[in-house]
Amino acid sequence: MTAHIDVSSVLRHRVCELYSDLVTRPTGRAVRTAIEQQLTGAERRTLTVIDFTHVGLLDFSCADEVVAKLLLRYCVDEAASEERYFVFRGVSETHLDAIEAVLERHQLALVADDGGGMVYLVGVVDEAHRVVWETLCADGRCAPSTLAERLSIPSAEAERLLDALHRRRLLMRSDDGYLAIGGRVA
Repeated sequence: MTAHIDVSSVLRHRVCELYSDLVTRPTGRAVRTAIEQQLTGAERRTLTVIDFTHVGLLDFSCADEVVAKLLLRYCVDEAASEERYFVFRGVSETHLDAIEAVLERHQLALVADDGGGMVYLVGVVDEAHRVVWETLCADGRCAPSTLAERLSIPSAEAERLLDALHRRRLLMRSDDGYLAIGGRVA
């Protein structure tokens, strides 16, 4: 299942009709809570596009509340019975400072979509994982053995790298391998 959540719409409905800026921790908490409510009752495995396209400013406290806390709740807890994947769309240069700071503080990463279908990673990802992620995004889907062959690495190493990216919810696992979330790699 794929869901789309327009953050500016959530902001206007939860906080104020006139707002397009995500500032102050209480505002961020209200938006995150509304997003979590929308995720309640969704299928066990979902891809949710969190759309920042119409959000003006994003301060550090709101980035922490909306971005980091969503990722910590749904993408880090390995005991969770749900598989939640997120793509953050419409992340502008003005949003990136705050988002990158909170991702670094929490040692997180996310998949961002430029709005035109090109995806890229933001946050803490080492070079080996980034290469694997970009290769898989270019292919869309592949088995560990195929990835190992393409990158000239042992199959066990390809499996380890793919599993690590899956645990961080940067890739989905399927019956025949792994698949990229989002669109084409930037």
